Amino acid sequence: MTELKNLEQTPEPVARKLRPYMEKMIELQGDNLISAMIYGSATGEDYSKKSSDINLLMICREVNLPDLQKCLKLVHKGMREGISAPLFLTRRYIETSADVFPVEFLEIQDNNVVLYGEDLLSGITIDLKNLRHQCEEQIKGKLVRIRQAYLEVGLKGAGVEALLKRSLSSLMPVFKNILRLRGESPPGKKEEILKKLAGVFDIEEDLFLKILRDKRDDEKIGGEEAVVYLNRYLLQLEKLADAVDRISS
Repeated sequence: MTELKNLEQTPEPVARKLRPYMEKMIELQGDNLISAMIYGSATGEDYSKKSSDINLLMICREVNLPDLQKCLKLVHKGMREGISAPLFLTRRYIETSADVFPVEFLEIQDNNVVLYGEDLLSGITIDLKNLRHQCEEQIKGKLVRIRQAYLEVGLKGAGVEALLKRSLSSLMPVFKNILRLRGESPPGKKEEILKKLAGVFDIEEDLFLKILRDKRDDEKIGGEEAVVYLNRYLLQLEKLADAVDRISS
């Protein structure tokens, strides 16, 4: 059986949680498990013990309900320790889905540590036309969902603040790839991504950075001020949506 590897490349608190989790996952899945990797902020400098989820990808020969049932107890226990329920994919699914989920695959390609088996994502190529379409869909869809969510939580200052933070977090992979569409190499750290995005697309750098830092509890926005931030944020997303619409693919 292939051994667990590369844990030393992850932050120490992450490695400490992952070792017993992955050893048990390998035992449960056996020969069905081809490859496993951690991806996202928990792989490096953006990791926060307080706010970062530990995201895992399992690549298997088959992904059937009985295969998932085997690890229900393990996944439930891991979620209490900040380990999100893993993505279970097959090699065939990956090979036939890069055109549908280019942002997601690029995000994992850019920021992962292989823990078991081989890196089966390194050879995946992404068509920039598909990438542009998904980036535009994500931003325009987010605009609609934020306005709907505001109607639900708008009377609660804390609800608006949480809405801002969730939205920014979910759009970070899109922001990285909008830069890529403009021929820019996206930085690895979130603050640097936002700074570069602001420079390339002439949007409010300070606005995005304050929302990001609030998520990390470095700064605070809230109450009536959060509504002001939300209005500015929506205007900047509209500006980005228009810019992506104009990018030639």
